[in-house]
Amino acid sequence: MKLLRQGSQFLVIGLVQLCLDWSLFVAFTTLGVPVPAANVASRVCAALVGFWLNGRFTFAHEGRARLGWRPLSRYVAVWLVLTAASTLLVGALAAHLGLEQAWLAKPVVEAGLAVLSFLLMRHVVYR
Repeated sequence: MKLLRQGSQFLVIGLVQLCLDWSLFVAFTTLGVPVPAANVASRVCAALVGFWLNGRFTFAHEGRARLGWRPLSRYVAVWLVLTAASTLLVGALAAHLGLEQAWLAKPVVEAGLAVLSFLLMRHVVYR
Protein backbone atom coordinates (compact mmCIF):
# COMPACT_ATOMS: atom_id res chain seq x y z
CA MET A 1 0.00 0.00 0.00
CA LYS A 2 2.87 2.38 0.76
CA LEU A 3 4.23 2.05 -2.79
CA LEU A 4 0.78 2.72 -4.26
CA ARG A 5 0.29 5.79 -2.03
CA GLN A 6 3.74 7.12 -2.84
CA GLY A 7 3.31 6.42 -6.54
CA SER A 8 -0.04 8.19 -6.75
CA GLN A 9 1.17 11.22 -4.77
CA PHE A 10 4.35 11.38 -6.85
CA LEU A 11 2.22 11.30 -10.00
CA VAL A 12 0.00 14.19 -8.87
CA ILE A 13 2.95 16.29 -7.74
CA GLY A 14 4.79 15.36 -10.94
CA LEU A 15 1.90 16.63 -13.02
CA VAL A 16 2.02 19.94 -11.14
CA GLN A 17 5.77 20.09 -11.77
CA LEU A 18 5.33 19.18 -15.44
CA CYS A 19 2.75 21.92 -16.00
CA LEU A 20 4.99 24.48 -14.32
CA ASP A 21 8.12 23.26 -16.13
CA TRP A 22 6.48 23.14 -19.55
CA SER A 23 4.71 26.49 -19.29
CA LEU A 24 7.88 28.24 -18.12
CA PHE A 25 9.91 26.53 -20.86
CA VAL A 26 7.50 27.76 -23.52
CA ALA A 27 7.44 31.25 -22.00
CA PHE A 28 11.23 31.50 -21.75
CA THR A 29 11.84 30.25 -25.29
CA THR A 30 9.11 32.54 -26.64
CA LEU A 31 10.99 35.43 -25.04
CA GLY A 32 14.14 34.34 -26.88
CA VAL A 33 15.98 32.44 -24.16
CA PRO A 34 18.06 29.66 -25.77
CA VAL A 35 16.56 26.17 -25.41
CA PRO A 36 19.22 24.74 -23.05
CA ALA A 37 19.03 27.72 -20.67
CA ALA A 38 15.23 27.78 -20.80
CA ASN A 39 15.07 24.06 -20.03
CA VAL A 40 17.39 24.36 -17.03
CA ALA A 41 15.60 27.46 -15.70
CA SER A 42 12.15 25.90 -16.00
CA ARG A 43 13.35 22.68 -14.38
CA VAL A 44 14.88 24.64 -11.47
CA CYS A 45 11.53 26.24 -10.72
CA ALA A 46 9.69 22.93 -10.95
CA ALA A 47 12.37 21.20 -8.85
CA LEU A 48 11.97 23.63 -5.98
CA VAL A 49 8.25 22.89 -5.86
CA GLY A 50 8.80 19.15 -6.27
CA PHE A 51 11.46 18.81 -3.58
CA TRP A 52 9.30 20.47 -0.98
CA LEU A 53 6.01 18.74 -1.90
CA ASN A 54 7.53 15.26 -2.23
CA GLY A 55 9.55 15.62 0.97
CA ARG A 56 6.58 16.99 2.85
CA PHE A 57 3.92 14.58 1.59
CA THR A 58 4.95 11.76 -0.75
CA PHE A 59 7.99 10.44 1.10
CA ALA A 60 7.23 11.71 4.62
CA HIS A 61 7.81 9.14 7.34
CA GLU A 62 5.29 8.84 10.17
CA GLY A 63 3.96 12.32 9.45
CA ARG A 64 7.41 13.90 9.50
CA ALA A 65 8.71 15.61 6.41
CA ARG A 66 11.95 14.40 4.91
CA LEU A 67 13.47 17.75 4.17
CA GLY A 68 16.88 19.03 5.11
CA TRP A 69 20.42 19.33 3.85
CA ARG A 70 21.09 15.62 3.40
CA PRO A 71 18.03 14.88 1.21
CA LEU A 72 18.56 18.21 -0.58
CA SER A 73 22.13 17.31 -1.51
CA ARG A 74 21.01 13.93 -2.85
CA TYR A 75 18.10 15.62 -4.66
CA VAL A 76 20.45 18.08 -6.36
CA ALA A 77 22.74 15.25 -7.51
CA VAL A 78 19.81 13.31 -9.01
CA TRP A 79 18.34 16.50 -10.47
CA LEU A 80 21.60 17.36 -12.22
CA VAL A 81 21.73 14.00 -13.98
CA LEU A 82 18.06 14.10 -15.01
CA THR A 83 18.33 17.73 -16.12
CA ALA A 84 21.38 16.95 -18.25
CA ALA A 85 19.45 14.14 -19.96
CA SER A 86 16.38 16.33 -20.43
CA THR A 87 18.39 19.26 -21.78
CA LEU A 88 20.29 17.09 -24.25
CA LEU A 89 17.10 15.46 -25.52
CA VAL A 90 15.01 18.63 -25.74
CA GLY A 91 17.92 20.57 -27.25
CA ALA A 92 18.47 17.91 -29.90
CA LEU A 93 14.78 17.87 -30.75
CA ALA A 94 14.72 21.66 -31.07
CA ALA A 95 17.82 21.64 -33.28
CA HIS A 96 16.52 18.91 -35.61
CA LEU A 97 12.75 19.44 -35.59
CA GLY A 98 12.28 23.05 -34.55
CA LEU A 99 11.21 24.86 -31.42
CA GLU A 100 7.49 24.16 -31.72
CA GLN A 101 8.15 20.41 -31.98
CA ALA A 102 10.41 20.63 -28.92
CA TRP A 103 7.53 22.29 -27.06
CA LEU A 104 5.33 19.32 -27.92
CA ALA A 105 8.01 16.74 -27.17
CA LYS A 106 9.14 18.14 -23.80
CA PRO A 107 6.25 16.61 -21.80
CA VAL A 108 7.00 13.22 -23.38
CA VAL A 109 10.69 13.51 -22.50
CA GLU A 110 9.84 14.52 -18.94
CA ALA A 111 7.29 11.72 -18.55
CA GLY A 112 9.91 9.20 -19.57
CA LEU A 113 12.37 10.61 -17.07
CA ALA A 114 9.67 10.61 -14.35
CA VAL A 115 9.78 6.83 -14.05
CA LEU A 116 13.50 6.91 -13.34
CA SER A 117 12.99 9.92 -11.11
CA PHE A 118 10.46 8.11 -8.90
CA LEU A 119 12.84 5.21 -8.33
CA LEU A 120 15.74 7.52 -7.55
CA MET A 121 13.65 9.72 -5.24
CA ARG A 122 12.31 6.71 -3.37
CA HIS A 123 15.59 4.84 -2.99
CA VAL A 124 18.26 7.54 -3.02
CA VAL A 125 16.89 10.96 -2.05
CA TYR A 126 14.15 10.35 0.54
CA ARG A 127 15.35 7.05 1.97
